[in-house]
Amino acid sequence: MALRGPLFRLLRTQLTNNCQSRAQSVAVVGAPFSKGQKRRGVEHGPKAIRDAGLIERLSNLDYPVHDFGDLSFQHLENDEPFMHVPFPRTVGRANKLLSSAVSSAVAGGHTCVMLGGDHSLAIGSVAGHAQQRPDLCLIWVDAHADVNTPTTSPSGNLHGQSVAFLLKELQDKMPQLPGFSWMKPFLAARDLVYIGLRDVDPGEHLILKNLGIQYFTMKDIDRIGIQRVMEETLDHLLTRKQRPIHLSFDIDAFDPSLAPATGTPVNGGLTYREGLYITEEIHNTGMLSVMDLVEVNPVLAASREQVEATAGLAVDVIASSLGQTREGAPLPFREIRSGKEDTEQLRL
Repeated sequence: MALRGPLFRLLRTQLTNNCQSRAQSVAVVGAPFSKGQKRRGVEHGPKAIRDAGLIERLSNLDYPVHDFGDLSFQHLENDEPFMHVPFPRTVGRANKLLSSAVSSAVAGGHTCVMLGGDHSLAIGSVAGHAQQRPDLCLIWVDAHADVNTPTTSPSGNLHGQSVAFLLKELQDKMPQLPGFSWMKPFLAARDLVYIGLRDVDPGEHLILKNLGIQYFTMKDIDRIGIQRVMEETLDHLLTRKQRPIHLSFDIDAFDPSLAPATGTPVNGGLTYREGLYITEEIHNTGMLSVMDLVEVNPVLAASREQVEATAGLAVDVIASSLGQTREGAPLPFREIRSGKEDTEQLRL
């Protein structure tokens, strides 16, 4: 049963107080990588998001911001497909490198923001997070479930298989791909929630049902509203205990009219208000530890305006996750001086 009303508000208040009492700094890690899928351009996502003003926006939120730049990925020669999965060694190596970077950022006490790149990077991002916070839970905001295995995937692209690498329940369904010997599944199906699904492959649908994974499609959002979706999400993940949240946000969760510069757009996505409500509520828990923002692809935009719209939306999502509200950012001071003092000074 979902928590609602006074009980849910009490839980949220307690979590928010935890957030306000905990010092934070933000580490930004760029991952310009595209080999988890076949369309060029998504490797330029981190630059587009930074160019849209990310670092300046986060600096205005009263956190120390550390931009660690972009990781350097190597495309391996002779990286032959395994089954019908392209570039497995290159993707595996890139994710191992990213895993170490995210783990180091979390160990350093930072809230980590990973800028993709394609969504195969979530393999390394979540794995690196789990090295430091093994009790984490995962919120996956996406038009797609990305839980195919090599045997169920229609395309073979690893950006559509990321979650399958993470789930312990799928360990016996995943062949040992070259490049992934370092990766061991660690996440239980009950510790995952999807939001925004509307393009799920048949094999993925079977996995979601068989494992009892909590998910909310766009039809669910239309039917019960985004407020109740977030209540049920946080109830499902946090009522047993307070624990770190990993937010993996694919920009194609939004409707293509808002985020046109992406590789796999699907009509009928999140509105701007629904997307920011998700991130605001996650911030209010005080439990956000790592977030991914992926699949911004400037090359696929029809115009410069579409690039700016998509990258600007990515900045809004990240800033909202870290505390920017639609009322404006919190004031950097705790009280406003009385005007009476200034008036008395003028009289002197």
